[in-house]
Amino acid sequence: MLTSELFVRIMISLAIIAGGLLLYWLANRLVLARARSHAHNLPAARRGRPVLLYFSSPTCAPCRTVQRPAIQRLSEMVAGRLEVVEIDASERPELASQWGVLSVPTTLVIDAHGKPRHVNHGVAPVEKLLSQIQDLLS
Repeated sequence: MLTSELFVRIMISLAIIAGGLLLYWLANRLVLARARSHAHNLPAARRGRPVLLYFSSPTCAPCRTVQRPAIQRLSEMVAGRLEVVEIDASERPELASQWGVLSVPTTLVIDAHGKPRHVNHGVAPVEKLLSQIQDLLS
């Protein structure tokens, strides 16, 4: 009796986790689809280099203390092969909305042809950003 109840609870927990992961994946796909429709407005993408579009705000502590240093370190690692565009979401809320930004920091990785490839909601460590960008640089 206890074993079957435990099994049912484990299965319900796994279903909830799977549902949450599916919703997260779908939300990222939606943000990328929305971003594709606005990528042509990004002037830096016309330079033929990948772009890291970074949404932040002056009141965002993780933006200043974690995300910005990670982006600076990434820029040093790729040495001029990446264009970084920082947008203050509090000054440009309409632009943040167009790109599907719900919170800051949010980063979008856009290839050299202007196609958004990755979106990161929240802090993205330098290792994650580097892995997302490395395949675009080769």
